[in-house]
Amino acid sequence: MLSRELGDDAELRPLEPWQAAEFAAYVDRVRDSLQPWISWAYTIVDEESARAFLQGHADRQASDTGRIFGIYASGALVGGVVYRSFDTAHRVCEIGVWLAPEARGRGLVTAAARVLIDWALKVRGMARVEWLCDPRNQPSIATAKRLGFVHEGTHRKAFSINGEHRDAQVWAIVT
Repeated sequence: MLSRELGDDAELRPLEPWQAAEFAAYVDRVRDSLQPWISWAYTIVDEESARAFLQGHADRQASDTGRIFGIYASGALVGGVVYRSFDTAHRVCEIGVWLAPEARGRGLVTAAARVLIDWALKVRGMARVEWLCDPRNQPSIATAKRLGFVHEGTHRKAFSINGEHRDAQVWAIVT
């Protein structure tokens, strides 16, 4: 079992297919807070869909194109961070994050994202780490700023959630 201490009785751990029941229960519990921002909050509806989602990330980890981690506080899954993309040929990756409402305000996402940023830049030699978010997602924007990301622009109608086209702000750290 691999984990990384985040402080405040919290840790970062890989999320793997064998944890599908736990992940499905987590998504079900916090679905309303995730749906405005995260498309998989609509599609992970049971253990089977959670297992398929986590297996996709396991396959991406095996091919070195992505990874997913859970944020745990007092032993309970409260959020996560993911390399949504991890392109070693171009040395560019993108980080995504989410957190349960009751775990907010403790710096857990900032600490977990810092682990991913540092590993990508210092260990894997990435030249660019991206952070994309809906311009209406003020907590995500505040976290990007805390982490030192620079706002580069906005892609209009860049993605869709539940049939609604959304803009995506592009934030980046470059070396």
